[in-house]
Amino acid sequence: MIIKASQRGGGRQLADHLLNSRDNEHVSVHEVSGFMSETVHGALNEAYAMSKGTQCQKYLFSVSLNPPEGEKVNTPTFEDAANRIEANLGLEGQPRVMVFHEKEGRRHAHVTWSRIDGQEMKALRQDYYKNRLMDIAKELYLENGWKMPQGFVEKELRNPLNFDLAEWQQAKRQGTDPRMIKVGLQQCWQQSDSKAAFQNALKERGYQLAKGDRRGYVAVDYQGEVYSLSKWMGVKTKALKERLGDHDNLPSAKETKANIDRSLSQRTDEFVRKSNQYYERKLAPLLRRKTHMQAQHSTMRETLYRKQEERNQSETRERQDRLYTGMRGLWQRITGKQKAIVHQNEVEANQSYNRDQIEQDKLTQQQLNERQPLQQSIRQIEQQQKQDITQIKESVYSPKAAENTQQLKSQFQEQAAVRQEPTPSLNM
Repeated sequence: MIIKASQRGGGRQLADHLLNSRDNEHVSVHEVSGFMSETVHGALNEAYAMSKGTQCQKYLFSVSLNPPEGEKVNTPTFEDAANRIEANLGLEGQPRVMVFHEKEGRRHAHVTWSRIDGQEMKALRQDYYKNRLMDIAKELYLENGWKMPQGFVEKELRNPLNFDLAEWQQAKRQGTDPRMIKVGLQQCWQQSDSKAAFQNALKERGYQLAKGDRRGYVAVDYQGEVYSLSKWMGVKTKALKERLGDHDNLPSAKETKANIDRSLSQRTDEFVRKSNQYYERKLAPLLRRKTHMQAQHSTMRETLYRKQEERNQSETRERQDRLYTGMRGLWQRITGKQKAIVHQNEVEANQSYNRDQIEQDKLTQQQLNERQPLQQSIRQIEQQQKQDITQIKESVYSPKAAENTQQLKSQFQEQAAVRQEPTPSLNM
């Protein structure tokens, strides 16, 4: 059933809506539990009063349960849905109200819980409740054999060849519940009145119609898995032949797999190209920053080298000026001062060289410290690019799809054994 929910306040207005007999042909209060009051208005007023001891404004969790049109749904099924929601969203033990509405020949239910924990005096959280309710709704459709809404089916059974890159990466070749496969194939058959219509419906969900090796008609999915249509759809071969014609006119499963492989290969190449383009755009500002930084660092080094060279020339002149020429130079040699000056000049020249080298090393290290975080960012993007491309290719060419199918087969066989229910066979 379709489940809609919201966290809300306004208990009085909600009570008025729940008891609105003007817009509904019949209104039935089915349950008021956990409250001191036995009326809907009194119960929701209690919830409001309790919320005043907290800072919570949306102190109610309100859910509507809408079965498929034309289906006969008894009260225990509504109660089961409410109990599942309660358990899944951490509302067990919370006061609740359940009211049935009947309108235009259809019956639906409203269930409202107080979100306030009376012992802790705080509001209970329902994180990601929309996704959780979607899962519960899907389970109810499958377990009750109701025709699943198109929106529920298409999300998992759309043709992956129609995915864009983001959808493909999000899918990650997750295993599919065999019950969903069965529902999808059955819906393709139900909505088709000819071979062409059936083929188009299959294609929308990632299947190709083919001739089986041992069976007449099969569907081949994009992972190369082959499904017997008579088994999975529960349709006799005679009915298949009447609508689809002679299976000898269909390509074999082997030929179909080869065609799908070619299509997937082309699609994969396109994804790789788009992935490369995406990462090129993502890297572009970092590479521009790298180029700017490189030029900036080169300028700083050239400036340092120039200053050092100018200083060295000045210091060299000062040392040379210590050595006299002519008679004064001769006197320096005679007195032995020249030898001492030469030694001093050599020591100072060596000290100048070491000083310059230390300055250069210091600048180099500073620039390396500035450069390394940028390089780390570039490397992370390049590694992510490689990983994404690998995942794209593995999602097509690795044998994991078959492993997923086998794991799901074992899983659902175990679950069916516990519930003593039949499970769809995955043997082709």
